Amino acid sequence: MCRAMRLPLLLATAAPMLLANTDPGSIPPQIKTMIDAAIASGNESEVATIVKYAGTAAPDSKEAIAKLVNDWKRKRNDEKTAKLQDASFFDLWSGRAELGGYISTGNSNSEGVSASLALTRDGLDWRQKFKAQLDYQRSLGVTSREHYLAAWEPNWKVDDRSYIYGSAQFESDRFLGYFTRYSVSSGAGYSALKGDRLKLDLELGPAYRSTSFTDGDTERSIAARGSVDFAWKLSKGIQLTQNASAYVERYNSTVTGTTALNAKVLGPLSAQLSYNVQYESMPPEGRVTTDQISRAGLVYAF
Repeated sequence: MCRAMRLPLLLATAAPMLLANTDPGSIPPQIKTMIDAAIASGNESEVATIVKYAGTAAPDSKEAIAKLVNDWKRKRNDEKTAKLQDASFFDLWSGRAELGGYISTGNSNSEGVSASLALTRDGLDWRQKFKAQLDYQRSLGVTSREHYLAAWEPNWKVDDRSYIYGSAQFESDRFLGYFTRYSVSSGAGYSALKGDRLKLDLELGPAYRSTSFTDGDTERSIAARGSVDFAWKLSKGIQLTQNASAYVERYNSTVTGTTALNAKVLGPLSAQLSYNVQYESMPPEGRVTTDQISRAGLVYAF
């Protein structure tokens, strides 16, 4: 029998003995011991489960139990706020580094490398995001893919879910038809899902883009930008993510999306399979509209 099923059964069975010599309004010692143990673990879902069934087993102690748990939550929030306030710019960073590659010799000679770095700093009022990515491939001595990306996004938190974002991005992909592309944007963001297993961030705002195409043309235009950032923990060690963004403009619109499946291997190290699609509505003559790439690599989280 799992732990979650044993708790209500244990509390229901022991309730008469727990209440026999207890003053009204106080917390029976055995129940308080269980609550204290759950609090010490720091797991809010476990605390909520204990409190739910403890209130049933000791109905006269509901107010005292609620006060105990609320005091703990308030203290923990105060400690978290103090930590964020005292942190320097070099604190609070977390990130992921991904590396994948291959070498083929014999009937065909080719090599390729894919690398990315994503950093996040989640402060009291501001969230900073930085991303860098490289895809490079050669076949028979000829470069067949060369993509570079660097992006920075500061977020100012309006409340627990809403925020104002800024975004600056540089890209280069001559096989998609452009040497350089600079994009800047600002708008509103909203965290629609913020659970332990499901997370969903939505962003929408105006943007400005400047693109130098491989045919010699340079295009500058106003665009609308939207993005979706989704994560779903399928189990303790497996996570599915979907990141997509779109720039919609008069001349050339762009849509990019990456779907990834991440599985923990050992400690902070995990294996990842991903599939990326980039669509350009009006690429230079001779270029296709859609570019796709599948990757397999190792990810180190820190």
